[in-house]
Amino acid sequence: MSRISGKSFDINIGDLLIHVETATLDIEDNRVTAKNRGVPNGVIDGDASASGELELDAANFRLLNEEARRAGSWKELPLFDQVFYANTGREEMKVEAYGCMLKISSLLDINSAGGDLHKTKLPFEVTSPDFIRIGGVPYLSRTETQDIR
Repeated sequence: MSRISGKSFDINIGDLLIHVETATLDIEDNRVTAKNRGVPNGVIDGDASASGELELDAANFRLLNEEARRAGSWKELPLFDQVFYANTGREEMKVEAYGCMLKISSLLDINSAGGDLHKTKLPFEVTSPDFIRIGGVPYLSRTETQDIR
């Protein structure tokens, strides 16, 4: 009876299968409660955004660096869709993030004592109105994204 854990996930960045040390994806949903005279009275819609971070070992960072070389530079990497997928046979989870823009925040973190893999941190932001899908279900409503292209 295998359950989903961090070890269960495969992560695709565009067409590349990448093995990550850690990965995060956070959604910021700025809806708030409307109030009249201090009493809750409905919802006020706000903006939404999503971002995350990948932490890669040197071998997997090298795979992305080759993609950057083909693109001309890291800043010229095309926006990519990212798929986080796990299937244990009993449980399945699929999260898709669209139009992700990669950055590098921690290129080097050297400890001469050793004992740990070298890791590079790559924050990313979701830039597409397709935004996030969780198990095929969009996070944003159709009315929020209709006419945006």
